Amino acid sequence: MVRFYTFRYIIFLPIFVICFDTLAADSRSSFYFKNFSKDSNFESQLNLYGDSKVGNDSLCVEITGSWFNSAGRVVYKKPFRLLEGKPSSLVSFSTYFSFSMSQDSGDGLVFFMVPVGFDLNEFDGGSFGLLGGTKMRFLSVEFDTFKDRKYGDLDDNHVGIDVDGFVSVKVSNVSFVNLVLNNGEKLQAWIDYEASSKKLEVRLSKLGHVRPVDPLLSYSIDVSKIWKEDEVFVGLSSSNGNSLQKCSVCSWSFKARQAPQWMHSEPLDPEKAVVEKTKVPTVHKRSDCFLKVLAALIVGTACGALGTFFVLFVWTISGASKRPVVPVLPEQYAVHPEEFEYNKFKIVVEEGKK
Repeated sequence: MVRFYTFRYIIFLPIFVICFDTLAADSRSSFYFKNFSKDSNFESQLNLYGDSKVGNDSLCVEITGSWFNSAGRVVYKKPFRLLEGKPSSLVSFSTYFSFSMSQDSGDGLVFFMVPVGFDLNEFDGGSFGLLGGTKMRFLSVEFDTFKDRKYGDLDDNHVGIDVDGFVSVKVSNVSFVNLVLNNGEKLQAWIDYEASSKKLEVRLSKLGHVRPVDPLLSYSIDVSKIWKEDEVFVGLSSSNGNSLQKCSVCSWSFKARQAPQWMHSEPLDPEKAVVEKTKVPTVHKRSDCFLKVLAALIVGTACGALGTFFVLFVWTISGASKRPVVPVLPEQYAVHPEEFEYNKFKIVVEEGKK
């Protein structure tokens, strides 16, 4: 019995180790702030730069205020690694934030990723105050409320994905989903990068609404090829230029996670893909928790099978299997000697009878 319990613990040990390592890795590059009040203690994980400050309501961060040429940003203090594990594999990430912009035609708001060498204190007159006079590469998702002809902007109410510049590689008009970025209403955005498919998706809705199933924007990109460094900062930045636009961020969360090796696949090349006439049904992804449990069960089962084989092998070698085994038969099958006793019979032949 003691051997059985010991063997059972050996089987489940790899599962606990995998779950612990996964949770520890997630906690290093994850945060969530429902608001920016003093109770949230956001200053322990976030830095404010430029004109950014906590607003009068003590709940939202004003990245730009109601004055000309205001610029600011909020940045997560710790850089997160694009590659994790041995062998190294690309890391997926997701971010969510709620925000609002006043009814003015400023630059708007941008979520950005920059290498660790970027000077976060530096601002210039460029869009979103992000260029900073440097030539470092960056990836950003802009929520733009200014039609800048220099960058070929679609209109003054669009969302775009930018790589190394503000000429968007993919753009969508927010009016398509009946939203206006700068009408003072609180909105919420989701930005997700899936390492297995190397695809970046952006979703947008009014605050309080459920997360949209279909993304507003989707773009295939391998973020590991943008930078030579494997560590980047993430943040939210804004500038209003010659405007009085006020931009506020009221909540923000970020999570980086490592995808299992067996989930990695080659990205779909949109230029070579065959366009289907019928609409492809949307496949809803299962939660990360389910995938982690499934991977842990697979590894645990494999380790358990290997352990069982090893125990049986050692048991056979040691001769434990050669012990004589005396079967115990049930009582009803026991052999009773009296049942096989021979009875002697006398045959008497009477004389005179034929």
